[in-house]
Amino acid sequence: MDQLVSVGESVETYVESTRSNLNDTAAGLSVRLLGQVTISRDGEPVKLPSSRKLRALLAYLALAPHPVSRSRLCELLWDVPNDPRGELRWCLSKLRAALDEPDLRRVETEGDTVALRSADMRIDALEAAAAVAEGIDTLGVGRLRTLLQLFAGDFLDGLELDRSPHFSSWQTAQRRRFAACHVAVLEHIIGLLPTEADEAAAYIDKWLELAPFDGRAHVALLENLARRGQIGAAEEHLATAAQLFHSEELDFAPLRDAWQEIRARHSGATPCARSALFAATQAPIAQVEPDAAMAGRASLAVMPFAEASGEAGFRGGLADGLTHDIITRLAKLRDFFVIARGSVFALAERNIAPEDAGRRLNVDYVATGSVRNLPGRVMVSVELVEVRTARIVWAETFEHKPDDVFIVLDDIGDSIVSSIAAEIATVERNRALLKAPNSLNAWEAYHRGLWHMYRFTRQENELAQHFFNEALQLDPTFARAYAGLSFTHWQSAFQRWGDRERETALAFESAGHSLLVDDRNPAAHWAMGRALWLRGDQDGSLLELAKAVDLSPNFALGHYSLSFVHSQSGDPRSAIGSSDHSRHLSPFDPLLFGMLGARAMAHARLREFDEAADWALKAAARPNAHVIILAIAAHCLALAGRQDEARNYAAAIRRTLPDYRADDFIATFHFDRDAEALFRNGAKLIGLN
Repeated sequence: MDQLVSVGESVETYVESTRSNLNDTAAGLSVRLLGQVTISRDGEPVKLPSSRKLRALLAYLALAPHPVSRSRLCELLWDVPNDPRGELRWCLSKLRAALDEPDLRRVETEGDTVALRSADMRIDALEAAAAVAEGIDTLGVGRLRTLLQLFAGDFLDGLELDRSPHFSSWQTAQRRRFAACHVAVLEHIIGLLPTEADEAAAYIDKWLELAPFDGRAHVALLENLARRGQIGAAEEHLATAAQLFHSEELDFAPLRDAWQEIRARHSGATPCARSALFAATQAPIAQVEPDAAMAGRASLAVMPFAEASGEAGFRGGLADGLTHDIITRLAKLRDFFVIARGSVFALAERNIAPEDAGRRLNVDYVATGSVRNLPGRVMVSVELVEVRTARIVWAETFEHKPDDVFIVLDDIGDSIVSSIAAEIATVERNRALLKAPNSLNAWEAYHRGLWHMYRFTRQENELAQHFFNEALQLDPTFARAYAGLSFTHWQSAFQRWGDRERETALAFESAGHSLLVDDRNPAAHWAMGRALWLRGDQDGSLLELAKAVDLSPNFALGHYSLSFVHSQSGDPRSAIGSSDHSRHLSPFDPLLFGMLGARAMAHARLREFDEAADWALKAAARPNAHVIILAIAAHCLALAGRQDEARNYAAAIRRTLPDYRADDFIATFHFDRDAEALFRNGAKLIGLN
């Protein structure tokens, strides 16, 4: 069965074609889906038959990223009438009459599929979604005003289809998505306007109408009223808001506290103070307050996945089990604040949309998805949304043909957890890069440090140390920042960028601080495991790295480091397995070259030289591979009898390090005697001895 289409899937190919069209005149063909469905040509309305199915078909085709099969459209819109394909043909003929030009067919059919050619049309829903994909927080006031004009009403306002459950589910999802887009645009334009402006007041009213439980909207209104001197009106609103929040069992205390601050200093509040208060205020369910150690860090709610069981309100099946597993695994990473299971399930039981739940919980990201247990296969679809911009950060569908459904769900859960963690880390790093270095908080400084750390040059490594130290000055309890700092010292020792003994001691010291701060953090044990390897304590290193993956089985860097240690003097078969698992968990990891290189050395120790050479070439082909990776490739290629390729890598190494020899390669690692003799022989074959 085809998967229901999400807005995020349709946006990627449309962003570029719509980015320049937001300010077009009414010339050409325009379709309105946000509000009542209308088509206009050169500003004049195009008359459509009264058929609701016709309008539903237009909307679905407009948002579909790929051609849709006729059988899928019949299943979506018709409840097995006498002639569903005949009705579909009638609808398509009427759409052609409304959309096609004498020399241009916009409704295209090929074989059994139907598609809408929309590149030369203005479709308001796609323009809004494309702007969200571009980044609402990057837009100016003028562009945001233009966007707000698109939201004339709900998606397909007033259009309801009886006995079309699949279409109704899709329509509900799109209405929620576009409502979240509308709220995001309102929030960002309010943040750019003077608080007391009449225009801002009108936008705040609309924000509260769309998201009545969003504490930030209430704070914006209270500030607006206070700036105008309307203290009595603000107090009345506060009393009404208290009743509203209590009726939903939401914590009202943060909003009350925010008002006390606003009232105390409203007459002299600076824009900076206003922004800080606006950002800090939240109205979450009482039990989901993050602890002080997590303050300022990214937060995530994983809403219960939908179970495609056909039973309304069905709970307790595969979807709930997968949701619980994902929440638990993400929490074990201890990299960001994860809302507890009880809170998200409580909101889901009230039929709160994921985007609305994200705002009520005041989190940065919301993950949601669905599970289909079909004959012989399981399909899981997942989306990760950035709450404040309504932007879909990541979306994926996983499909397996299981022998054991629970083993498959465990494998899918691994992929989901690793992908969510990686995508959030990428977004947070990119956001930190856009901020002035002296304005970073601890969380942002940490992610700025990661960005530099993964460049793998001496200069970038020193910058990473600077930002990790900045993070620790701002938050001395930040275990991951200590782990990052330890890794930079590890790199300095490993790459011989500094005195190896001194850098080893600093790597060990920083790892120790990380463990003292949070000995349940897998990154702390990972840092200690690598530091112990530098000190030559292989047994201690393996124990710490095993502890890291025991604490969080989805911690890809822990599995990679196990592979790294085993590849030199431990069990090479274990090294291969750990390398494969780390790459499965994090297929686009910045340390992918290391994962591949460790597997290459393991194959070499097993005297599987052809495999060693192939994996080493993959490692060396990574864009951020450093000289040591090139050295692994040179030695493995030499052992495989591919001397010409090996000499090319040796020459590349010596362009950077003219005096590089086998002794340098051997001293970098901790090989056992057999492995050392093996690689020395490889070096001799290509003149690196």
